[in-house]
Formats: sequence, C-alpha cells, structure tokens
Amino acid sequence: MAEALAKREREILDILYRRGRATANEVLEDLGSGRTYSTVRSQLRLLEQKGHARHEVEGTRFVYLPAVPRHTARKSALRHLMDTFFEGSPERLVAALLGDTRAVSDDDLDRIAAVVSRAKKEGR
Repeated sequence: MAEALAKREREILDILYRRGRATANEVLEDLGSGRTYSTVRSQLRLLEQKGHARHEVEGTRFVYLPAVPRHTARKSALRHLMDTFFEGSPERLVAALLGDTRAVSDDDLDRIAAVVSRAKKEGR
C-alpha cells in the first residue's frame, strides 16, 4: 500500500490528477511561487518512492503521472478521511456532509438517495 502524503505532496499529486501528466516545470508553474525546481523534482521522486506517482521518459524530459487511477485514490482518501475524522463511520461522514446545507442542494440529495437505493438493492 502507498505511504501517506504530506500536504505539499498532496498538492503535487492533485496537479498530476488534474493534468493527467506533467513535467516538473509544469507542476512548478501550477504551484505558483514559493517553490524551486529542485524542490519539486525531489517531491516528485518521493511520490514515486511512496508509490503515488510514476514517470515516463520523453526525449530528455521526465513526464510524471499518477501511479493509481483516480477512482482508486478517491476510495483510499475517503477511507482515510472517514477513519480519521468520523471514527470509521459512513453514517457520521454522510451526516456531517448533509449537515452543511450550503454544500448540498436538493438535486444532490436526490442523487444521493438514488445511490443509497442502488446500494441497498445490490445487497451492500
């Protein structure tokens, strides 16, 4: 299993997921000020060592990509969030989300209800 990420590593991985693939220079551009090229390259290498990113060589450039599909990373991040902040309880996580009325529209609630209904039918 891949190691946990520091905040700056998560920022870089977010860029890789958003772009699909990126060079260190492209990551540096997206991060904005406050980072150096060598720092970004080091963090990309760490992401590779931790199993979160990989690279391909294109000519003289290293192009970095996420090592796992977005849906796999999403499940892992959600499990971590639920375990860390909601004592592993899906009910508590959903209750917190639904408790923020600014974050959930009526259409969102309808779609959530449909997902719950499907999950019940599938025997989850």
